[in-house]
Amino acid sequence: MTLKICVAQLNFVVGDMAGNAQKIIDCATAAYQDGARLVLTPELSLCGYAAEDLFLRPSFIQACDDALKTVSAALSGLKGLHVVVGHPSGGDERTRSVSVQRRFNMASVVCEGQVVVAYAKRELPNYQVFDERRYFVAGDKPCVFEVAGIKVGLLICEDAWFDVPAADAKAAGAELLAVINASPFHVGKGDEREQAMRRRVQATCLPLIYAHLVGGQDEVVFEGRSFAFNADGALAGRAPSFDVATFTVDVVRGKSGSHGGLHLSAPVAEDGSLEADLWHALVLGVRDYIGKNGFPGALLGLSGGIDSALVLAIAVDALGADKVRTVMMPSPYTAEISWVDARDMAKRLGVRYDEVSIVPEFEAFLGSLKADFEGTQLDTTEENIQARIRGTLLMALSNKFGSIVLTTGNKSEMATGYCTLYGDMAGGFAVIKDVAKTLVFKLARWRNAHDPYGTGTEPIPERIITRPPSAELRPDQTDQDSLPPYEVLDDIVSRFMENDQSSEDIIAAGFARVDVEKVTRLIRINEYKRRQSPVGIRVTHRSFGKDWRYPITNKFRA
Repeated sequence: MTLKICVAQLNFVVGDMAGNAQKIIDCATAAYQDGARLVLTPELSLCGYAAEDLFLRPSFIQACDDALKTVSAALSGLKGLHVVVGHPSGGDERTRSVSVQRRFNMASVVCEGQVVVAYAKRELPNYQVFDERRYFVAGDKPCVFEVAGIKVGLLICEDAWFDVPAADAKAAGAELLAVINASPFHVGKGDEREQAMRRRVQATCLPLIYAHLVGGQDEVVFEGRSFAFNADGALAGRAPSFDVATFTVDVVRGKSGSHGGLHLSAPVAEDGSLEADLWHALVLGVRDYIGKNGFPGALLGLSGGIDSALVLAIAVDALGADKVRTVMMPSPYTAEISWVDARDMAKRLGVRYDEVSIVPEFEAFLGSLKADFEGTQLDTTEENIQARIRGTLLMALSNKFGSIVLTTGNKSEMATGYCTLYGDMAGGFAVIKDVAKTLVFKLARWRNAHDPYGTGTEPIPERIITRPPSAELRPDQTDQDSLPPYEVLDDIVSRFMENDQSSEDIIAAGFARVDVEKVTRLIRINEYKRRQSPVGIRVTHRSFGKDWRYPITNKFRA
């Protein structure tokens, strides 16, 4: 006995129930014609993940209910086809004056025009970027259904990270675990998932299929990389990362044995390197944020420095050169090599490049403020004026022509506040907001050594990578004038911000007290800036986004 299962590793759009439903219908129809009798779509595939407070709107839930009926009706003529569809269901029930939440994160199995069985997610995550207990209540029952003589136990994402849901599915007769998921990417997450699912397989002695989505949604990225395990814990197959795919798993029932006699087989896509995964995540995040929100293109300030160079290379890989425009905005402190390198990079990538001097505007500002500034020394005030002039010019071009401004600040700068409100922070999307400076250099090196999208060029001039970083807002300025070396800075940020180590713990690990106290102080006092920064792509397990919720007014020190 054999069963062909199709994992619909698709890219959905939050709130586009009609479009998402059509993607499911098209994929399921094609899979049926190819012999599949079970199609697994990802978690909340019908509405997209995550819809956040849209889940609280009754009209949103109703639209999801209607879309589920559309899918069921459209596939009703495909005899024997079972399609697992992720969707929200239910709402708030009022008892006298009390509102009781009865909204569930569901998976419904549709077959021949009917919902034959439905399952409510039991384990609701409420950490990092997850907020599911705000929207849903937990289910309490297993779900097992039969396809082609094989009993399938259904789980939703977090359920499979805990013992009880899978054990209950087995106790209810499951021979195979099907897990539908929406699990945001961060560095190393793919391996974590496979290790966790292997443990689930070993605990239950059941084979497992992990169905995942792909695509960008605001700050999070989903990388696909669906996979399957046999009951002995061996990898049976893996789908590509960062690509839409229909991942087909063949299930064969052999002789009865300790693992139930089911054997899974599927293609095995190769793992990528850390840098490759990061690059593809950033490219996908940019492409989907701009594409799904309907922007005609992207615009950025090209300074001749490493950060804007990296953002430009990502943008071109994501959108194509014809949809990216760069503007070089020199000040009195811009070095000649910055002009040369910016022009060189723009030419290599074939993007539109313009030069707009900010000297007249800078002089006009200083003239207007002359009486107020008389008798004072030049300081960061004059530096910030330059950044704000540039931000104003870029936003004016964005307003006039519609392209979104991509900001170029990295995580090291976001952490320490080495960025200017309404200046280099002005824009619509912060591409490398979660990429530390040391990783910026590694990614630049990786992209120059690889050509994943067939552009045929080494995009970043070598001198941009090797020269000391500088904001060029005063004469002979370098970043290390006022910050520890980035190798030290980024390690402290990672320990304190990403991993919750105390200052004393970091000092005990061998870091200089002066460096630790300076960096942690800068992180604390710049929360007000980060609250006003654009949304940016999350690529670590803790970014300055949904999974960083610190008060601005705060006297705690540790």
